[in-house]
Amino acid sequence: MSNKYCQALAELRNKSAHELKEVGDQWRTPDNIYWGINAMFGPFVLDLFSDDENAKCEDYYTAEDNALAHDWADRLAELNGAAFGNPPYSRASQHEGQYITGMRYIMRHTSAMRDKGGRYVFLIKAATSAVWWPDDAAEMAFFRGRLGVELPAW
Repeated sequence: MSNKYCQALAELRNKSAHELKEVGDQWRTPDNIYWGINAMFGPFVLDLFSDDENAKCEDYYTAEDNALAHDWADRLAELNGAAFGNPPYSRASQHEGQYITGMRYIMRHTSAMRDKGGRYVFLIKAATSAVWWPDDAAEMAFFRGRLGVELPAW
C-alpha cells in the first residue's frame, strides 16, 4: 500500500535518529505492560497495529496491511485466540476510500468485528468523553496514572 501515512512512516523509520515529537503513532507498548494484559485477558495471537520489529504477537498487521481493511474475526477463528491493539491516535486518514487511521473508525471496525466473533483488547487512553470511546465494551480496566511507553525498535 502506498499512501501518505505509510510513506511518512517509511521516511521516519529510515532516519538515523529521531526527535521524540516525531515518533507520533509509533510508540511501543512496554513488554511488562503487554504481558500483564495478556495474562489477564489473553492469550493474544494477533497484534492489530504494529510493524515487523515491534509486534507483540507472531501474527500482526502493519500500517501497510491496514488492519481496518481486514476481517479480524475470521483471522482470530483461524488463530484460536484474542487480538491485542495499541492503536494509532493520529487524525483520521483514508487511502482509496478506506480509513487507515482515526480512533472513531478503529472503534467502529472493532465493534463490527466483535459482532462477528472474537475477543479484542485495546490499550487506549482513558478519554471517556471522546466520540470514539467504546461505551459498549464488554469489560474495561484502568491503570492509575500515566503509562510509560517505549521508543520503537527500528
